[in-house]
Amino acid sequence: MYHRGVHADAAIFRDLAYVFVAAVVGGALAYWARQPLILGYVVGGMVVGPFTPGPQVSDPHTFELIAEVGVVLLMFSVGIEFSLRDLLRVKWVALLGAPLGILLSVALSVGVGALLGWPMLQSLIIGMVVSVASTMVLARLLMDEGVLQSPHGLVMIAITLVEDLAVVVLTILIPALGELGPGRLLALAAAFGKAALILVPFSYLAAKVVPGIMRRVATARNEELFLLVELAIGLGTAALTHAVGLSLALGAFSPGSSSATRSTPTSRWSISCPCGMPSWRSSS
Repeated sequence: MYHRGVHADAAIFRDLAYVFVAAVVGGALAYWARQPLILGYVVGGMVVGPFTPGPQVSDPHTFELIAEVGVVLLMFSVGIEFSLRDLLRVKWVALLGAPLGILLSVALSVGVGALLGWPMLQSLIIGMVVSVASTMVLARLLMDEGVLQSPHGLVMIAITLVEDLAVVVLTILIPALGELGPGRLLALAAAFGKAALILVPFSYLAAKVVPGIMRRVATARNEELFLLVELAIGLGTAALTHAVGLSLALGAFSPGSSSATRSTPTSRWSISCPCGMPSWRSSS
């Protein structure tokens, strides 16, 4: 048993070395080619993944979980850069733009599928899958370009957050295509109800309670305590939204943006490293 534990530990450290070396090489090549760094990271992950020859990580699931934690930290820090008031200014653009973008993507997929001879069902599913953008990837690209807080950056983030909500609908609709009977409609209504049951009180707590907690913690001027509270809030809310079928990114972003809305002008610490790992910024 001891030897198996030692071998397992050695495999984890070896896999970590593979991942970081692949990320460094991929990022360097992307920088040299004047492409987004995240593209190099994705290619590096493919190289050490289980579907390509060569060095491979032995337990991809472990790294998937680590990546999810990174997404939560990144989206919480992105949320701190925005405020709910800023997002509400573009709410109609997001509420209309996100469904319109999904419909246009599906229509484009149907058109391409007709030209290539795809079945209608296959065209619809492909269109739905490609219609939803990744909030995390978009936020990272906007951060790399330095336009995260620009007007168009704000609109793009708001649209992808609405698309995160649309995933609830698509998750029910895709398996139901071809047999959208009363049972499927009931499942869709139940998914909406469960999401609303969490999001309504969750939004109230994020807007009213979280900023007060963060102000009280900030008065202690203890960086370790502040970091622990931010991590607890970000990971806790992300786990809550994920449990009802919503995205981790949405759950982590919401309390972060609420903290930004009511942050104190004299003392504000936050997680601010673009890679999603915690680092400290203090403004006074």
